[in-house]
Amino acid sequence: MRCPFCGNDDSQVKDSRPTEDGAAIRRRRQCEACAARFTTFERIQLRELVVLKSEANSSEPRREPFDREKLVRSVSIAARKRPITPVQIEKLVSGIQRQLETQGENEIPSQRIGEMVMDGLKGLDSVAYIRFASVYKDFREAKDFEEFAGNVSEAGNGARKPA
Repeated sequence: MRCPFCGNDDSQVKDSRPTEDGAAIRRRRQCEACAARFTTFERIQLRELVVLKSEANSSEPRREPFDREKLVRSVSIAARKRPITPVQIEKLVSGIQRQLETQGENEIPSQRIGEMVMDGLKGLDSVAYIRFASVYKDFREAKDFEEFAGNVSEAGNGARKPA
């Protein structure tokens, strides 16, 4: 593993353990050249996934490799300053990735990934859900937020228990 500090190719594993959700192995490494310590994560990858992105002025979708870290960043932005832990975000993203890898398709429309994230966030936090939806559904005006938030709160009221 290449050292992120000095670029040396040799490092030694000092500690290895599974992550809390069991979806990865966390390894503490030490560079043999500069002695810097860093952490890496190993994950099982069942297949190479390609995301199909719709282009507004093109009939052909753009293809790009699935980027797990990009998905983590998107969910983290929606969950910022909300009571959602990094472990919950990791579990959500790992679950989505595992579902995508086991569905049998190598090419996944970005819309399907967005819907899966929204489904996951809906169960975690309604504010993070609305934040993600505002970008995913491309809200243009305040009334878009109002309509969407109204639908969220109406759905939530039916499930709430009286105090």
